[in-house]
Amino acid sequence: MIETLQSSIIISCQAPSDSPLHNPDIISAIAKACVNQGAKGLRIDSPSHIRAVKQLLPDIPVIGLWKQMGLNSSVYITPRFIDALAVSEAGADIIAIDATQRSRPDGETLAEIITQIKEKLGKLVMADIDTLENAMAASDAGADFIGTTLYGYTEITQDLIPPSFEFIEKLVKTIDKPIICEGGIKTPEEARKALDLGCFSVVVGTAITGIDLLAQKFIKITQEVILHETSWETF
Repeated sequence: MIETLQSSIIISCQAPSDSPLHNPDIISAIAKACVNQGAKGLRIDSPSHIRAVKQLLPDIPVIGLWKQMGLNSSVYITPRFIDALAVSEAGADIIAIDATQRSRPDGETLAEIITQIKEKLGKLVMADIDTLENAMAASDAGADFIGTTLYGYTEITQDLIPPSFEFIEKLVKTIDKPIICEGGIKTPEEARKALDLGCFSVVVGTAITGIDLLAQKFIKITQEVILHETSWETF
């Protein structure tokens, strides 16, 4: 599995919870379309979606996670061991977790969750991090992969824009674990640059499968043009 994912594109097939695409059958169809075009791995959210994808594509490595909102914590990517257990039982090969040092809903520590995933579930762990310090902590705690997923999306990095190739270079040089570039990759050229810098693999999401967000961007800019033209007509 690790050899399959090395130097490859992993596609994140997800949809907002209020989208009509947020359906196991639809997500699995999108995943199959991506695999048909050469994707070597998938990143899938929620047990029901993971299960549907693995039933359709049993031989494709899946990085599974479960976004859990409303737990009185800013940590929402597989925040508890019980969430990791559900992801594992659904068939995920690698379990992605928030690997920041923020407080978790049930008071578990990052090290505790990683240890339980590896020892009780026998699964590999992808640590979604935001800073070099948190990457080092996750690596020391036993994470198998370090992902740049949360760079630019946490309280202390919210003013930063992913992807940061400077940040990626630091990770590759500092962390003795496979680095997975995820977050903000918009073009094939950016994905190739991340691999050239030494990333183990690259996860691409919105740029390929983010239909809702992509449509929203096109509609928004079109509406802005219409408003601009209207303002000139009334001037």
